[in-house]
Amino acid sequence: MSWKKTILLTLSAMFISLQFYPLADNDDKRVTSVHFTRVYAVPENVQAILKKSCYNCHSNSTNYPWYAYVQPAGWFLASHIKEGKSELNLSEFGGYSPRRQRSKLKSMAGSIRDGSMPISSYTMIHRNARLREPEKKIMLDWLNTTRQALTK
Repeated sequence: MSWKKTILLTLSAMFISLQFYPLADNDDKRVTSVHFTRVYAVPENVQAILKKSCYNCHSNSTNYPWYAYVQPAGWFLASHIKEGKSELNLSEFGGYSPRRQRSKLKSMAGSIRDGSMPISSYTMIHRNARLREPEKKIMLDWLNTTRQALTK
């Protein structure tokens, strides 16, 4: 057997064997008492934007695309989700201290304003997650109003 065939077979065997390592599941659909939408009166239009642009990486409820079940893509996604949730987890937002909640609301507004969220590697594949200007305005207005109400 030629060395090219040997390398190809070895790489194929490695790729196939990777598929036996499952994806870390982040699919808890429960909305608990500490969920963002239970802590704040979030209007439906804001909830819709959060669901399409934020929840996959910043909640305990990810809607996985088909390629998430193909390794190593699934591990890459799991890593991004873990990192996103460590920074902000909307499913556990009510468990944050009031000071941290205000800080996170301010950070969310800043990330939307400067366009750093949702991240470009996500919106490259999920084009519908991109925030259009009217959606940015809706989110910024609501976040700023909510944060100001917390400081009173």
